[in-house]
Amino acid sequence: METPERQVTNRDVAERLAFMARLLEIAGVDRYRTGAYERAARQVERLSLPAAGLDEEELTRIPGIGVRIAGQIREIAATGTFRELEDLQATVPGSIVELLGVAGVGPRTLHTLWKRLGILTVDDLEQAVKGHRLRALPGFGAKKEEAIKRGIRQFRQRSDRMTRPQAEAVLASVAALFPDGDYAVAGSYRRGSSTVGRIEIVATGDRCALVNNLGAADAIAGENAEEVSLSLAGAGVNVRFTEPGRCGTALLCATGSRGFLARLGEVALARGYRLAPDGLVDSASGRLQTFGSEEEVFALLGMAPVPPELREDRGEIELALRHALPDLVDLHDVRGDLHVHTTWSDGRQSLEDVADAGDARGYEYVVITDHSSRVSPEALAKQQAEIERTNRRHACQLLSGSEVDIKSDGTLGYQNRVLADLDLVIASVHSGFAQDQDVLTRRVLTAMENEHVDIVGHPTGRLLGRRSPYAIDLARVTAHAAETGTALEINASPHRLDLEDIYIRHAKKEGVKLAAGTDAHRIGEFSNMRYGIVLARRGWCTPDDILNTLPLSGLLEWTS
Repeated sequence: METPERQVTNRDVAERLAFMARLLEIAGVDRYRTGAYERAARQVERLSLPAAGLDEEELTRIPGIGVRIAGQIREIAATGTFRELEDLQATVPGSIVELLGVAGVGPRTLHTLWKRLGILTVDDLEQAVKGHRLRALPGFGAKKEEAIKRGIRQFRQRSDRMTRPQAEAVLASVAALFPDGDYAVAGSYRRGSSTVGRIEIVATGDRCALVNNLGAADAIAGENAEEVSLSLAGAGVNVRFTEPGRCGTALLCATGSRGFLARLGEVALARGYRLAPDGLVDSASGRLQTFGSEEEVFALLGMAPVPPELREDRGEIELALRHALPDLVDLHDVRGDLHVHTTWSDGRQSLEDVADAGDARGYEYVVITDHSSRVSPEALAKQQAEIERTNRRHACQLLSGSEVDIKSDGTLGYQNRVLADLDLVIASVHSGFAQDQDVLTRRVLTAMENEHVDIVGHPTGRLLGRRSPYAIDLARVTAHAAETGTALEINASPHRLDLEDIYIRHAKKEGVKLAAGTDAHRIGEFSNMRYGIVLARRGWCTPDDILNTLPLSGLLEWTS
């Protein structure tokens, strides 16, 4: 076993322990041992001190961690894993573990499929579903078989598109190839898309210098006089070279979208020009007019500059021609974060940590929204008292809130007497994702009718690349939000980015407030607010549409 190059974090330790629990369950080991590893993983995740820095005696003082697991945590700290996990991994085929990525297939289900039907791969599972062999197993039936069939379809539909943080990691490699900074990022990343396919770059530097620097790249897929296509960190990158004086149209064309460029081309033709990456070509004389910036192109066409986030052919060009585009919300308009978790539930940051982070960002407020399923009403009252004490030491004020579970019947995780004492309540679906659309939608509608519910959290439940949105009628939810005065969340976690821009814009049109929250569980995740604001901009939101652009007094008035 090799020694890890970086420091082992509590998250690393917890993930190894949780993985051990899953493997034990797949292998059919008794649930007592499985539960021991699950409990230990949760305890490590909640620790404020680095588990890797504790000795075995200190570790055994933590509830739920015995001598055996304490020794294994010390192994993880030294090597990144532990021997018993490696031995167990050798007995469970890796293809079986991959099946945990199929919705509806948990470790216990997987054990049955493996031992009773000999299923090892997703192809095996698909054939068993097609042959209706699953429904013959005890505890399965046609309904579960159909749910797994849907899960297989979703599993196969997963694309190689990157999340925005993944794209940013690739862009760090791009920056290393352009030390002089003579390039601009274009494509869907620049437009603020939730996921990104290829990285598009417009560069004004020396193409030969780039090619000579490509030792940092995985491979060159092809090159010509104007473009170089390469693979960086496993992602496709396309670099288009141009001169500084022609950068305006080059950046426009590389940013897209196709629909936007087609409409922009029509505007150019109506004024006697043809739009090309090198500039605007006079239709009569063939003379090329070049531009150093996008603003110059828009000005010549008699348009207001269209922000990249709006370039999706959804009416933005018509408004730009009338100089009537909305004044989009910006990150500096945000006065606080509405969705944050702490060590009181499943977060890894204390109240003091959160307040420090709020001060550092210049926020007026941060709402503490730990999960109702993990914080009893009695513990919530203690948290509120600690919030009051913490607020005396900080300019950023912590507000007492909760992310309350919407149960299967639409009731909430806390009783009304508890909800009434909170400054802000987010109601979220965290279970029962397989319910049909009408049932799940009515759950959410019922929750919204509770006078204490202020926001519906991550309304579609999606996890990018991991879980598709659950079946929910967002048109009904949005209409009911308008009736009840409930806000819909724009969850800024880059793994969620929920709502999508088309639903944000629809909510805006219906007069529904949007609430941007990071769902932060760690200090570093407060910066994810930028992803939520980009999504809000794609949904045409102005500062007035976003709940947390209000000052503290305005927010408290809105929730009262």
